[in-house]
Amino acid sequence: MARTTGSDGERTEAAVREAAVNLIARCGYEAMSMRQLAAEVGVQAAALYRYFPTKEDLLFTLMRDHMQGLREAWEHSRPAGADPARQLAAYVRNHIAFHIGRRHATHVSNMELRSLSPDRLTQILRMRTAYEKELRSILRDGAEAGIFSIEDTGLTAMALIQMMTGVIVWFRPGERLSIAEVTETYLSMTMRLVGARMATDTTAPRVPSDAQSML
Repeated sequence: MARTTGSDGERTEAAVREAAVNLIARCGYEAMSMRQLAAEVGVQAAALYRYFPTKEDLLFTLMRDHMQGLREAWEHSRPAGADPARQLAAYVRNHIAFHIGRRHATHVSNMELRSLSPDRLTQILRMRTAYEKELRSILRDGAEAGIFSIEDTGLTAMALIQMMTGVIVWFRPGERLSIAEVTETYLSMTMRLVGARMATDTTAPRVPSDAQSML
């Protein structure tokens, strides 16, 4: 039977990425070797270079894909034509769900920026800025419409991003709070921070089915 072109390669590459995220999150980028990664995947070390010519190529790909996934998730969750309060609620829910579902990838993306070359660091930071600009725009629109009470839009946006992303540091499934409870609590705090009442749209984005195993 003929082998589907690229099928084995695609599966191997996906396995390499998954193993790399877990190893880097556990050991750190500098400590992880390509030989160690190859052993984790079950391939020869030389085979890894078919997919990622350098170790930094691998790290950059992981970070780029993480940011692209976050932007795509937001575009899918963004409520068309909604007022700023509903937009903000959707942004908070999507951000928390995405990062809880990808805890290791989030850790790598936050902690290993220092390991990128200047040009690649600039690319990732531009992607981050574009994503965070969406939040600043929502906050600015809400303030201009009198829905939010904000003194400094940029500072508020940074505080919210840090607060929401920080969930991955302490959250564990099966403990006192569920993902839904954590999300609604953070949403309530967000609305108080911007001086708005809770948005009425309670539709939460789907958390990936593998979220529990990745935590």
